[in-house]
Amino acid sequence: MEPTNGLYRYISWYSAAFVPLLLTMVSLISSLVVALAAATAALATAPHSDFKLALSSIPATPATRRARVRASTPSLASGSRLASSNTTSEPLFDYFNGTDLQWFGDITLGTPPQNFTVVFDTGSFSLEVPGTACGAACANQRQFDPSLSTTFKDEHSNTTIVFGTGIGVDPVQGDNWELWLSSVADVFTVAEMHVPFGRLFLIINQTSTFAPDPMDGIMGLGPDANDLFDAGGYPAIFGMLFIPETEGGAGELTLGGVDTTKFDAPLLFSPQQGSGNWALSSRGIFVNGQTASGLQKNVTLIFDSGTSNMLFTKATAETIYGMISPDIVANPDEPGTYGIACDLIPTLPAVIDITFAGITGQGAFNLTIPSSELSSGPFRDKPELCQTLINVSEGFNLVGLSLLKHYYSVWDIENQRMGFAPNGF
Repeated sequence: MEPTNGLYRYISWYSAAFVPLLLTMVSLISSLVVALAAATAALATAPHSDFKLALSSIPATPATRRARVRASTPSLASGSRLASSNTTSEPLFDYFNGTDLQWFGDITLGTPPQNFTVVFDTGSFSLEVPGTACGAACANQRQFDPSLSTTFKDEHSNTTIVFGTGIGVDPVQGDNWELWLSSVADVFTVAEMHVPFGRLFLIINQTSTFAPDPMDGIMGLGPDANDLFDAGGYPAIFGMLFIPETEGGAGELTLGGVDTTKFDAPLLFSPQQGSGNWALSSRGIFVNGQTASGLQKNVTLIFDSGTSNMLFTKATAETIYGMISPDIVANPDEPGTYGIACDLIPTLPAVIDITFAGITGQGAFNLTIPSSELSSGPFRDKPELCQTLINVSEGFNLVGLSLLKHYYSVWDIENQRMGFAPNGF
């Protein structure tokens, strides 16, 4: 999901809560000095295992639409972390309504822990879960009860956030994806990463668009999430795997490193562009191996694991659709969406290749969206018309799980880059 609040994008909502160890006492016994120094060195150099979180997918229906890969030993730059043999996995859940386009997993919050499911969202930057103050507006989600947590702290500050993209493939219209939030702090845990004092938000009200969601909240994993990983004691890097329901319906989030058992092809990296969003520079777009002048230009594309489909400007979307089929037309009943008669979908080749700049020594590479992603399923009120994968947005260009579910993706905060290895399905 993509928040529109500018201030929200650039503020880190996590507190590290680590006080550096300072050796200020002068020892009178030289042997004690040596012992203390040795102990300190051992602690500083002790390796920290990364860990992984198994994901399942949420496929989508017209009503609420929601996002295998194996690398011979890929090389990551100094400072990045490969998976160790000592990892921990946790199964997550999927929501399937026609396509595999959304994924979520479990976290705990508070002392003693209260359980929640969240979307792990690279387009957001904070943790948001419903609180008991949300009441009827959050009736379909579990609600955090602050009175039951001995480590809870109320920061007595409220705010709102409006999202530029939603959970499914329906376009955002005005403020129809909005949360009212209260700033708090408490302990929370994701798999084995324990954050001893993390800033987060309790949802105190929300628009009805969130009500049908099977998950409770959102956990942001934006490119500025260093404090989150520092607080949890893990390197600032994570990997994401999305296996479609047709391929087994499981996925994985690996925090602190990369699970190299999940892909075989070499990882290809592209440098992060700017700050505030996970974004890469695209050098061009090809449709079924062909291109057009309007598609051969440098464009910054946001990568968002919390958004199901894709968003482009109207000019770009209509150029792509025109190269696929003249039968793809705008749907006036849902502004920003396009569709085609469902019975035509099987006849249409619609392979989209997007070229990205590579890091030094690798060169440019393509990420491919296969023809199978063309349809997001029938529109609710027009079951004979199938929604196509690109919605129109004049504010930004964005790729979501229509692309990401076909790759193992690496989100390297420390080195400000993203990596990809194809899954082969």
